[in-house]
Amino acid sequence: MTILYIVIAVIVILVIWFVLGYNGLISRVNRTKEALSDIDVQLKRRYDLIPNLVETVKGYASHETSVFENVTKARTAAMQAGSTGSPSDQVAAENQLSGALKTLFAVSEAYPDLKANQNFLELQREIEDTEDKIQASRRFYNSNVQELNTSIQQFPGNIIAGMAHIGPMQLFQIDASDAAAREPVKVDFSGTDAAPSNS
Repeated sequence: MTILYIVIAVIVILVIWFVLGYNGLISRVNRTKEALSDIDVQLKRRYDLIPNLVETVKGYASHETSVFENVTKARTAAMQAGSTGSPSDQVAAENQLSGALKTLFAVSEAYPDLKANQNFLELQREIEDTEDKIQASRRFYNSNVQELNTSIQQFPGNIIAGMAHIGPMQLFQIDASDAAAREPVKVDFSGTDAAPSNS
């Protein structure tokens, strides 16, 4: 009878261990998904600001059509990549969009009236704020991914993860081969102390 109690106790302990381990992994997966959705919220905010920015710059630099087209295409590609659910595709598209925005901001340097326009200055501030929030969201997501991946690679989490079919998630990071993408989008202008334009 004592052996039966020992076997039952061992089974109960194993079941409790599995349930606790499984629940812990599910909590980490859900936190990671929530962190990824935070990135999506900030990216959507940036996507929503871009058409206004393009229209504001167009008012002063209407002949720069290729720049506007590139920004619009990059924005569309980034939005589509965000719907695929693959962080690596999304990162590549976001890098392309950041490059297009850099070009747009570089064009604006040649137009002092644009740099003094209140709408442009407000959009500049909002995009800068959004970029900061995107970076914070990426850091939060990556720390959750790191915690999850470590949990499912270490014993005994790897056993539970294997049984529950929980796999590692990808970090949201810039491609190491793309050095230009590591530079921040330039949204601060040194010549913005001019009097605001009436346009």
